[in-house]
Amino acid sequence: METTRKWRYGVNRWIVLLTIILGIIGVNIAAPVRPHIQVAPEVLSPEPLFTLPVIGDFYLTNTMIAMFIGDVIIILIALAVRAAARRGSLVPAGISNAIEGLMEVVYNLTETSAGRWAKTIFPWFMTILLLVLVANLLKILPGVESIGVLHHLHHGHEIEEVLPGVYTVLPEEAEGEGYVVTPFVRGLSTDLNFTVALALISVFMTQVIGVRAQGAAYFLKFANVRTLFSKPFFGAMDFIVGLLELISEFAKILSFSFRLFGVMFSGVVLVALVATMLPVFMPSFVYMFEVFMALIQAFVFGMLTMVFMSQATQGHGAEEHTEH
Repeated sequence: METTRKWRYGVNRWIVLLTIILGIIGVNIAAPVRPHIQVAPEVLSPEPLFTLPVIGDFYLTNTMIAMFIGDVIIILIALAVRAAARRGSLVPAGISNAIEGLMEVVYNLTETSAGRWAKTIFPWFMTILLLVLVANLLKILPGVESIGVLHHLHHGHEIEEVLPGVYTVLPEEAEGEGYVVTPFVRGLSTDLNFTVALALISVFMTQVIGVRAQGAAYFLKFANVRTLFSKPFFGAMDFIVGLLELISEFAKILSFSFRLFGVMFSGVVLVALVATMLPVFMPSFVYMFEVFMALIQAFVFGMLTMVFMSQATQGHGAEEHTEH
């Protein structure tokens, strides 16, 4: 047993050493190029796919392709779990075991906070967690944000043909117009449209669940006038607190959107800078950090959604002031 363990550890050390050597060789063969970074997603289709009356032209972007790929991955995971369940095995294994363990942990967290509303809130928590996790991890796959089509820019790079019809970008900047790579796939969480849309869904469904739990009395949370005339001082305080609650609901949209977008977009910039300045060994640590942040941000987004939905099911009565 000890001999096998020593042999395994020895092989792992040689694999790490071989990876470092190959990285040094690769950097000398093809020097890394600092990519063109922009906040807005890049448009891949020269012509709009279709035109809507109010929105206008609708183009295909590289973050939309990332969304389609992420949806396909989630569907494949669901099919794999269903296939494993249909086999009738009492002991789950592989992907089925991993998903079952994750769902059990998430449901226990939801039940602890939401109580009897756990079955209503859990699907939103789990869906957001899985979607954001897949979207965040997708951008660290090889080829994402590095393989695409060449576009002209005023401050671009020289290019070199490596295969018939296949070009690579050189580190040297071109005199005059040059080329930059517009990737086919870009991290979905680096698109502010995605994070804002997800935040709107989260906040809107929080209000829906609050109304289902408390009925029309839920809106007194934002305009509490029940004690405004009977107890003017406390009533005025309740009314002001309600206005602050209304402002906080809109603030949730901003905090949800820009937290996820800012963290994931800064990761893209960090990887690009480290890969060009310290191309050997250091990018590995950055990618490990990116995986960690992808997990944390997915959990934070889903966890906050669950907490806000749980709070929406709890009444905000004026009993405390009545006791006073």
